Amino acid sequence: MGTYINVGNAGFQRARNSEYVDKSGLITVVNSTLFTESCFSCVTRCRRFGKSMAAKMLYAYYDHSCDSRSLFADLKIAHDPSFEKHLNKYAAIYLDMTNFVSQYKGDDIVNIIDDALLSDISKAYPDVTVAQGDRLMDYLLRVSIAKEEHFVFIIDEWDAICREFAPGTKAMDAYVSWLRRMFKSQDAMRVFACAYMTGILPIKKYKTESAMNNFIEYSMVTPRKMAQFFGFTKEEVRALAEKGGMDFDELEKWYDGYQIGDQLSMFNPNSVIQAIDSNWCESYWGKTGAYDAVTHYIRMNFDGLKDAVILMLGGGRVKVNTTKFQNDMSLIESKDDVLTVLIHLGYLSYDRRKMECYVPNREVRGELTNAVEESGWTNVIKAIEQSEQLLEATLRSDEEAVALGVDAAHDEHTSILSYNDENSLACVLSLAYYYAHNDFVIHRELATGKGFADLVMIPRKNVDSPAIVVELKYNQDADTAISQILKKQYPAKVADYCGELLLVGINYDKKDKTHQCRITKITK
Repeated sequence: MGTYINVGNAGFQRARNSEYVDKSGLITVVNSTLFTESCFSCVTRCRRFGKSMAAKMLYAYYDHSCDSRSLFADLKIAHDPSFEKHLNKYAAIYLDMTNFVSQYKGDDIVNIIDDALLSDISKAYPDVTVAQGDRLMDYLLRVSIAKEEHFVFIIDEWDAICREFAPGTKAMDAYVSWLRRMFKSQDAMRVFACAYMTGILPIKKYKTESAMNNFIEYSMVTPRKMAQFFGFTKEEVRALAEKGGMDFDELEKWYDGYQIGDQLSMFNPNSVIQAIDSNWCESYWGKTGAYDAVTHYIRMNFDGLKDAVILMLGGGRVKVNTTKFQNDMSLIESKDDVLTVLIHLGYLSYDRRKMECYVPNREVRGELTNAVEESGWTNVIKAIEQSEQLLEATLRSDEEAVALGVDAAHDEHTSILSYNDENSLACVLSLAYYYAHNDFVIHRELATGKGFADLVMIPRKNVDSPAIVVELKYNQDADTAISQILKKQYPAKVADYCGELLLVGINYDKKDKTHQCRITKITK
């Protein structure tokens, strides 16, 4: 067993010994790329979403130094026609870039990597000598010709070097040259059956297009055929919850909400597993390097960023142009750049059809709120802290307290769009009821026409509370807002809800810049 070649299947064996969700269908996708023009794949997703697990699974499947049949016998891939054809048939190389980045900080890091791989791989082929001046790719080509053998090269966290060394430095230039020699030359197709790389952000950000434009990218923005393998589906989490004796609805509230390609409801895998293991739902993100980056980007406060974050914390969505990202984490130049990075880091979800981003779930909302707090946005934090009191006042039908609470929230956020704009009023209202996300499924329905926006709050399972329908009027009166709700026979979001309803009518007076409130309690 080697360090980088003939590593064996111990890594995946550990995964199978643990709680394992069958993602072996990924192998079918990669098998379809072998020996094709699409054989080089770069799969980027945020931390805690199973990048390394997938890499270890692929390695265990392809590595010809071990017999992995028993590890896959009960998985989906075992029923695929390509299973037998490629099972343990290739000389496989496994490289985890973080192991080197954590140890070596000098400009010679790429030479160190190349030397380490060359030394280890040459031991696996003692009858193929290393010639004077050989680098890794030179030797792989010689082995491939002599042994009539093709390699599978799996690189975990390929962009670790790119995150550590800035563009234009000697280390980065050397890395780009190394990538070009490995995968861009005419020898690459002779040597590799495929290459599979994982990372956090897409290739383009590091301006390595010339070295890597023959790679097919699968990312949080464009997952292509791999979307279903980027997280856990509802069906998978439901099965885990039943097996672990956990409340599925609680797991859904905390960890669902990611929209990845055509998969409209994906869960954070790591957090789900940890929650089931501890029998407790909370945030399992921790303050990682990604968290520090989020705080840094928010502090930049590009024009419109603060308003966008406020809107999303309140449950709204924001348009984002992901194509404007300048391909480098050190070159963040606009609100769109920040939002795009947050999508790749998992702090936002992305609806590619509508080109909108949003906060996916309670876990992320809490982490993003912590980042906002550390960024010094005291007025936003104040509004969030006051939102619990506003919800309590609403539930006890305290009309005066609700009106004053909305007044306070509005005064804190006069910069949002335009103070007297109906969309800004709805945005402020959403943030004012921030705390309600803990116990309610919230739907914000901004309607066309002058001056109203519905905020519909449906209590989650096991929450003993009425549903709440808020109607916001503009330069009219609160009673008219209540009448509007009744005339509409309730928004569509409460059509199937049975139970007590609180109808909350709020009017904003443009001249006095004050709010009035009326609350009516009815039973459907």
